[in-house]
Amino acid sequence: MKINEIFFSIQGEGILIGTPTIFIRTAGCNLRCSWCDTKYAYEDGKIMTVDEILKEVRGYPSNHICLTGGEPLMQGNSGLLIRRLLNRGCNLSIETNGSISIRNLVPTPRLVISMDMKCPSSGEHEKMQFGEIKHLGEMDQLKFVIADNEDYEYAKGIVAKYRPRCNVVFQPLWASDFKNLAENILKDGLRVLLLPQLHKMIWGEQETGV
Repeated sequence: MKINEIFFSIQGEGILIGTPTIFIRTAGCNLRCSWCDTKYAYEDGKIMTVDEILKEVRGYPSNHICLTGGEPLMQGNSGLLIRRLLNRGCNLSIETNGSISIRNLVPTPRLVISMDMKCPSSGEHEKMQFGEIKHLGEMDQLKFVIADNEDYEYAKGIVAKYRPRCNVVFQPLWASDFKNLAENILKDGLRVLLLPQLHKMIWGEQETGV
C-alpha cells in the first residue's frame, strides 16, 4: 500500500471527535475538492506492506485507528489491512469520499464508516454514488462539509431524499459561518449533528501529523 503518513493525534471530526486516535493516511485520491486540506496526500507516500503498517501502529498507545486519505478504498490491499486490524481487536473508522462503493465492507460493531458526501462548493458533488448511502449502518456516519447556503440546501435535500439510518454530521468549512449554519439547522428542525473540526481549533492550519 502507498502510505502518506502514520501518526497519533486527536480525532478532529465526526461522531468520534476528541478520541485519541492512530491515523493511517493513504496516498492517492480520485477527487480534487476545491477546499481539500490534505492535497499533500494526492501523490506523496511510500510503499509499505500490511505487516509494516501494523508494526508501526503497535508503537502508539491507542486501540482506536482511523484509515483515511486520500481515498483509502482505492488501495488494493485496503481490505486485507482492515481485516487484520479488526482481527487484532482494534476499533476502526474508515473515512471514504462518497464516490467509492462500500458494499464489500462487512459490518461489525468495531467498524465505523464515515462517508464524506461532497456538496457543490467542493466541485466534485456530481461524482457521488448516492446508492451507497443505504449501506451505512446505524453506527456509521454521513458527513457533509458545508461552506455556504447552497451547500446547506443541497445537503438538506440529500438527507430528505435518502433518509439515512446512520448519524448525519453537518461540518462547517473551516472559518465559514458557524452561527448561520446552526440557526438554519434549528429553523428547519434537522436531526443532524453540527460538529466543528476540533484539530484545527487546537493546531490551526497545520496540515500533516494532526
